[in-house]
Amino acid sequence: MPHNVDREGVENAYENVRNDTSKETWALFGYSDNEQIVHLKSGVDYCDFLGAFADDQRLYGFARIETGDEMSKRAKFVFITWIGDNVSPLKKAKVSTDKGNVKHYIMNFAIEVLTSDVNDLKYETLQSQVDKVGGAHYGTGK
Repeated sequence: MPHNVDREGVENAYENVRNDTSKETWALFGYSDNEQIVHLKSGVDYCDFLGAFADDQRLYGFARIETGDEMSKRAKFVFITWIGDNVSPLKKAKVSTDKGNVKHYIMNFAIEVLTSDVNDLKYETLQSQVDKVGGAHYGTGK
């Protein structure tokens, strides 16, 4: 088991986003003062999620994306690794190992995104990527 991850906090936030009865649609994880990866916050408003990504941070995100058509809506999930442009090279390098530790607890997602550009995280952009990996799309044409 990875020692630098707050297992209980990460698992609880992950399960809340995956739970169909929960209102939470995203969870954000980052580093505590002692470099442990912890659950920072969760929420419902996707704009709040986007606003959390800053140039001086290393973050991991997990988000629920609604896909499908007017006949069938489905929840798919996205795992995000964010490395801000102003993060030191040593801390950037550490993300490769730490991401694997986070993925020990966050395992089920349709796509994975590694970025430092908040435009890559727009809901519509992620929804389009999830749709591409999801296979056939049928609808009534409405």
